[in-house]
Amino acid sequence: MVQEKVRVSTRTLRWRCVESRKDSKRLFYGRFILSPLMKGQAETIGIAMRRALLGEMEGTSITRAKSEKIPHEYSTVMGIQESIHEILMNLKEIVLRSNLYGIKDASICIKGPGYVTAQDLILPPSVEIVDNTQHIAILTEPVDFCIGLQIERYRGYHKKTTNNLQDGSFPIDPVFMPVRNTNYSIQSYGNGSQKDEILFLEIWTNGSLTPKEALHEASRNLIDLFIPFLHGEEENLHFENDPYKINLTPFTFHNRFTKLKKNKKEIALKSIFIDQLELTPKTYNCLKRYNIHTLLDLLTKSQEELMKMEHFRSEDLKHILNILEKRNFAISFPNEPL
Repeated sequence: MVQEKVRVSTRTLRWRCVESRKDSKRLFYGRFILSPLMKGQAETIGIAMRRALLGEMEGTSITRAKSEKIPHEYSTVMGIQESIHEILMNLKEIVLRSNLYGIKDASICIKGPGYVTAQDLILPPSVEIVDNTQHIAILTEPVDFCIGLQIERYRGYHKKTTNNLQDGSFPIDPVFMPVRNTNYSIQSYGNGSQKDEILFLEIWTNGSLTPKEALHEASRNLIDLFIPFLHGEEENLHFENDPYKINLTPFTFHNRFTKLKKNKKEIALKSIFIDQLELTPKTYNCLKRYNIHTLLDLLTKSQEELMKMEHFRSEDLKHILNILEKRNFAISFPNEPL
């Protein structure tokens, strides 16, 4: 037993890239190994990394096109070879790279005849095109081809609803996943019960980031998901009747924090990161997605702004308030000196 403890405590895990190639502008490949691992650890890491690479990675996509001159998605326009549906599918294939948050506007406006490709997009400064040769349409006559676009950054695959098309807006089902595929395999070595394992991890990306960058980002995302377990104890919440229902009395987000200013010492808000607030994974991820990293970032947002965030609910707001009151933070607002 003593020898086993010494062997485990002294091992050093190392990883390296054993193969890397660029098959095209929109297909990168990388193969990595991690070793030495104890029996069973390679499977644990392989499953977690595969799910993080495919499900937790964020990407940028075109999510909506708009043109008041187009009656419906399956119509055709004189002077344009493709149908509107085909154009929307071509727009869906465009791979973008960005660090933006929220929804940004873009557009295409070109006069025919000629070819329309991704390089004709007019994009915000924070967005780049991975492959500007991506085909969009062929203009066979001197027609004006003008379309407004919306760009978002998120994760996974989203099915857009088609509830309201009166304004000439056409949703595009975006695939935000920058990782196209990933596989892992395990190789064992050693003798008897002292066998170790090597984890082989393969990653294919769409070119918006390299496999190495995807590996780093997926690892950070996994760490972020487990951070709440490292702080404090389980919070037991008891609600009457419906355990998922929370009735909040009307209040102003900033007014609640004024009660905390009675504390004798001030804490620099910029130095308090939301990682330290013992948030639930859902609340933590919501705030990070909207570029809220510190307590100062949080307090610049009004209650209304927070409630507009996707997946953010009233119970999340109450949870944040309870945490701050429990820790007796002294709060200074942006218009007051720290």
